Amino acid sequence: MSQWWEYPALPRRPGERAILKAKAICGGGRTGRLAKPGEFHIKLSSATQSRSGVQWRPMPTLFHLHLRGKTEKPGRQRCLRFLPITPTSLSFPEGAGQEPSSFSVGPRRRLQLRGAPTLLALTWTFAPIPTSAPAPPAMDSATRDKMQPALPPGSSCPGPEWPEQERAEQLARGAALKWASGIFYRPEQLARLGQYRSREVQRTCSLEARIKSVVQSYLEGVKTGVRQLAWALEAVQGAREALGQAHGLLWGMAEAAQTLEPLREQVVQHKQLQAMSQLLPRLRAVPAALAHTQTLIDAQRLLEAYVSLRELEQLQEETWAPLGGLELPVFEGLGPLAEALGQAVEAAAGAAGRLAREDPALLVAAMRVAEVDAGRTTSLEQAARDWRQRCLRALQEGLEQIHFGTPLQPGPGALAEWLEALRVALPAELAAAEALVAPCCPPHYNVVRLWAHTLHSGLRRCLQQLLEGPQLEAADAFTLLHWALHVYLGPEMMGSLELGPEADVSDLEPLLTLENIEQLEAIFVAKVQASVAQWLQKALDGDVAEWGREQEPDTDPSGFYHSPMPAIVLQILEENIRVTRMVSESLQRRVHGMALSELSAFLRSFSDALIRFSRDHLRGEATAPHYVPYLLATLNHQSALSSSVSVLQPDWVAPGALAPVEAALDELQRRICRLVLEALLAELQPLFAALPSRRWLSSPELLDDVCERTASFCQDFRHVRDPAVQLLLAEAERTVVLQYLRALMQGRLVCRGADERTQAAERLRHDAAQLRELFLGLVRIWGLEESVQCAPVLLALRELLNLRDPTLLGLEVAGLRQQFPDVSEDHVSALLDLRGDVSREQRLAALSSLQAGPQPSPPAGGRALFSLVPAPAPPLSSCLPSGSCA
Repeated sequence: MSQWWEYPALPRRPGERAILKAKAICGGGRTGRLAKPGEFHIKLSSATQSRSGVQWRPMPTLFHLHLRGKTEKPGRQRCLRFLPITPTSLSFPEGAGQEPSSFSVGPRRRLQLRGAPTLLALTWTFAPIPTSAPAPPAMDSATRDKMQPALPPGSSCPGPEWPEQERAEQLARGAALKWASGIFYRPEQLARLGQYRSREVQRTCSLEARIKSVVQSYLEGVKTGVRQLAWALEAVQGAREALGQAHGLLWGMAEAAQTLEPLREQVVQHKQLQAMSQLLPRLRAVPAALAHTQTLIDAQRLLEAYVSLRELEQLQEETWAPLGGLELPVFEGLGPLAEALGQAVEAAAGAAGRLAREDPALLVAAMRVAEVDAGRTTSLEQAARDWRQRCLRALQEGLEQIHFGTPLQPGPGALAEWLEALRVALPAELAAAEALVAPCCPPHYNVVRLWAHTLHSGLRRCLQQLLEGPQLEAADAFTLLHWALHVYLGPEMMGSLELGPEADVSDLEPLLTLENIEQLEAIFVAKVQASVAQWLQKALDGDVAEWGREQEPDTDPSGFYHSPMPAIVLQILEENIRVTRMVSESLQRRVHGMALSELSAFLRSFSDALIRFSRDHLRGEATAPHYVPYLLATLNHQSALSSSVSVLQPDWVAPGALAPVEAALDELQRRICRLVLEALLAELQPLFAALPSRRWLSSPELLDDVCERTASFCQDFRHVRDPAVQLLLAEAERTVVLQYLRALMQGRLVCRGADERTQAAERLRHDAAQLRELFLGLVRIWGLEESVQCAPVLLALRELLNLRDPTLLGLEVAGLRQQFPDVSEDHVSALLDLRGDVSREQRLAALSSLQAGPQPSPPAGGRALFSLVPAPAPPLSSCLPSGSCA
């Protein structure tokens, strides 16, 4: 395989394509070949052909076919199964004296053939492209004529004008040539030619015999069909002749019938005259019968009137048929008479409740007439009277008119009385229907059920009309909701045990739809909210009017300031919430939300009123003689509201529902405390204006005045309830200490030496103790709990002033910062100025200690002090010496 023969792509002509044929004799005698472009086949054994009916088996696609030498074991061969190939280019190995051992198609893939097959022939042929089956191999015309069998004379097989036959012959000849070339390719196979020939002759004879049998059977069937068609033609011709004769007879009969038409008319007239002569006596009595029937109807003798009416209608039917549907004038008043009787029956049914008590016979007669007429049949072309349905409608309309007529509907403010009257009347009506009306009516009327449903539908329609009218008041909306949701279906009315199961209306549509309930609840809440807001404003206005009185606020037996306003406010709100429990949970939730909203608005109005009261008092526009006592009284009001607001939180309310109200109460408490402390501060400010001073260093008179004024101011705190008084005392102490710190930070005093610093330190200690004793004394007098005091800040400042070595000021400042994290450099500078002996370097060192170390955390429960004390700005230059004062 040193060289390859390269063949270019095979040329193609229009309508042709290249077909590669390869034949090889493999081990076992089986043959493989390339049957058509891109498809190799192997030939199966005879046993396999008999099972599957297939002679050649296709194999998968292959692109390279390579043949090799013998196997490693001599004497053993393997069969080559030719596989599909799509030829694009073909190469053969070339060698001196060597047979071809491989061939390949395509540039890349290759199949290794292991075994010892012999490639005997590899040929290229060209054939026309088949449309549905593989094209037969090309052959010349002489060969084709030689292989085509001769047809006997007179044969019905189509000639050249049947192209399918020619094509089938070509395919058959091509297949035969392929088969013969494959079988007899080797010389040793020619010895079996006689066997193949005899077998083919037998097969041909068998096929000819079968074809003859089929053709003979077909011809016999055709002959039978032709015979039957001849018989059918004879039968059709006979039927056609018979139909013609019948048509002629019918035509003659029609002409004869036309001549008898005048006689037929005379017969009809004779029958009508005969019938009229027989019915004439009865027809003469019809007007009198009509008048008598009308008299019976007027006398409410309904059964007799119906019998007379039916006799007249029967007479009308008897005359209608013989007269051929002719309507006699004598019966013209029969229709209005029947309508009058129907109206009488309908009127009796409409007054069933009254007739069942006064004249049950008339009601029974009306019901019987309606029922008998429902089964009436007539031959006349008249519409059904349907008196039964008219009676049922009259029963319902009469019942609705009695209880829900237009004159009976309630006017403004009369809804409660109307509903109460219905509560009594409807069960009584149902009981009367069961006891009196039901026995007078047929059982299928279901009178009790009809009564219950009629009353329910009439009441529902009446309530809908009521809601579509003018808007109801709050009381009417509440009454209607409670009555419709609880009273109507309750044991007092439709749910009464005295009523039978037929009176049950629970499965019907409710009296009020969800939209109606929503509408009524919204009306009730809006009306109640406006009323509550008005009442709360009145209570607030009444309490505010008392703040300017000449006498002090009223007190309760315990001596605490007291006013009924908190109780009134909470009672109004709590009662509105409590009463809605009788209706529904949704209404209760709505009213509860409204109450909390109105309470928050009331607290805001209360706070605004306090601000106006304080502003007018301080400006002198409306001076209150007892300004502080009334502020303290409002603090008691706030405490009362805070302690009692829990009544507005039922069990079903979320825990955080009162959070906005509690926040508003806390804000009100802080505002009242701030106003009270502002009044205290206004009294103490003139006293703190002289502190600190030289007089302050030498005498305790200044702080004594402060304590005396503070004690006098706080005497009114005894009228405040706990825990508000506890908060007031703590805030008062805080206010005094803050004012004390403000005075120290003003820089009014600078110590001139160590003695003055010692005096200042001792004064701070004494003042802290005096303030502590003042407020602890007040707490003990009123039996209150001792709270954390703000006076220790004065002791811390005392340590800062009492320090003799200025170089250690940094430690004291750091300790002061640990106790009071809000102290600033300005505050420390003001205190150092009070000492009067701190140099610039020492000041800077002390101030730097504020920034050193970690930021201290504020003490638990502690509040800011120094941040509320304004420190004076340091002057641009100081005339004081940096050393100690002389």
